[in-house]
Amino acid sequence: MSALAYDGLAMTGRQLRRVRNSPGLAVLTQLMPVNMLLFFGYVFGSALAMPGREYRAFLVPGLLAATAAGGLMTGMFQAAADTHRGVMDRFRSLPVSRAAVPLGQAVADLVVTAVGTVPLLLVGLAVGWRIEGSVPEVACAVGLLLLFRFACTCVGIHLGLLTRSEDAAGQLGAASFVLPLLSDAYIPTGNLPGWLRTIAEWNPISAVTTALRDLFGNAPVPRGAAWPVAHPVAGSLAWSLALIAVFLPLAVRRYRRGE
Repeated sequence: MSALAYDGLAMTGRQLRRVRNSPGLAVLTQLMPVNMLLFFGYVFGSALAMPGREYRAFLVPGLLAATAAGGLMTGMFQAAADTHRGVMDRFRSLPVSRAAVPLGQAVADLVVTAVGTVPLLLVGLAVGWRIEGSVPEVACAVGLLLLFRFACTCVGIHLGLLTRSEDAAGQLGAASFVLPLLSDAYIPTGNLPGWLRTIAEWNPISAVTTALRDLFGNAPVPRGAAWPVAHPVAGSLAWSLALIAVFLPLAVRRYRRGE
């Protein structure tokens, strides 16, 4: 086993133990999407031109994509907390692969997300959401979702190492809550003003949400949309791989420099 793989597994284990030692925070984080499903599904569903059950079927893929985008907030806060408390300095003093620390955090977050998505799926099924796609399509949807979560976590880790402050990371993380609102995660974008619709359709969350709806068989791909939404699977892959290619090396570089 290579040094990177061995050290990466060690860092992943450390992050998973960290989650285990803070069960209250983990449960609260995982319950948030469920609460949003119940709130938006029964409040917004009555205000939109969609029957309640149809809107909840529309909403579940959007909440899955928004939850994946939450990797930005969790990655940022955890990296900033470790930096602020001197944990990163201690890691740098050890003979550990420099790429293993941010990579281990991102992989651990991916494991937690995969487990934490199950309650949201079960509640979604309970309120009327159904999976109409084939097994390969569903597997592709899950793969895209996890890949996007990994990409967002890489962005968050870099920003957390950059801010070096838990307070700043918390404020930026709270500000990231607006990103799903500027997408088609919660509402259709077809009736938005032209400039706002363009912003929403070029939001990576919109591409992932549309891909999930298409692969789960919940809604067809909208016509006349921007390229990432008109080709949602390719758009989701392009956005995710681009974010990883840019921000994972930046996170490793920032960690290595320790500035």
